[in-house]
Amino acid sequence: MAFICDIPAKPTVQLDDECMRITRWDFEPGAVTGWHTHAWPYVVVMLVDGILSIHDGTNVTDVPLKAGQSYRRLANVQHDVKNGSDHPIAFIEIEIMRPDKINELPD
Repeated sequence: MAFICDIPAKPTVQLDDECMRITRWDFEPGAVTGWHTHAWPYVVVMLVDGILSIHDGTNVTDVPLKAGQSYRRLANVQHDVKNGSDHPIAFIEIEIMRPDKINELPD
């Protein structure tokens, strides 16, 4: 179901509260996140140009993205993500857990 790889992508959680989780993901060439499911909708913003190889359990799709480019996905999507580039890549992932609470954040 997932990519076969011994190189894990490295997550660094930057914020994790009741509203959202913001994680920076760093990938060496060929690194993978591992098979996972997002419980919440999320947005990804690329920090460098690169190719994300997305495995949905059946098919692999290569998605070339530019630095600053973003995309969003719905909750409950199962997948594995691999750096399909020949150089390190990184992106920011923003999981939106409680959009109804965002306006209640402290200043």
